[in-house]
Amino acid sequence: MDGEEREETWNDFRKLVNMTPAELEKWLESDDSRDAGQHQDGGESTGHASGRRIVTILRTKKGDLSDDDYRHMRKVVGYVRRHLAQRPSGDVRDTRWRYSLMNWGHDPLGG
Repeated sequence: MDGEEREETWNDFRKLVNMTPAELEKWLESDDSRDAGQHQDGGESTGHASGRRIVTILRTKKGDLSDDDYRHMRKVVGYVRRHLAQRPSGDVRDTRWRYSLMNWGHDPLGG
């Protein structure tokens, strides 16, 4: 991944991931977080595992991020964009749709 791709990925990631590492960690400890998303073989959901990885990325200095980190950041950006396009009508405050997005670091009700 070249420097331009990294910069674009960084900017998109920072724009879409609107939860702080502390907010995301606290959220990931909740039952609603663990229940949201698709679970493989009764284990941790893909989004929950991604959330843990996002916390690590957010706490890593930009210059210390690896190509693998940037690949995950691109995955996060793609997921959040796709999921936002599927927003249900009405109040989304207590929905699996919102909870799934929050596992990926984006609270649609946040700033």
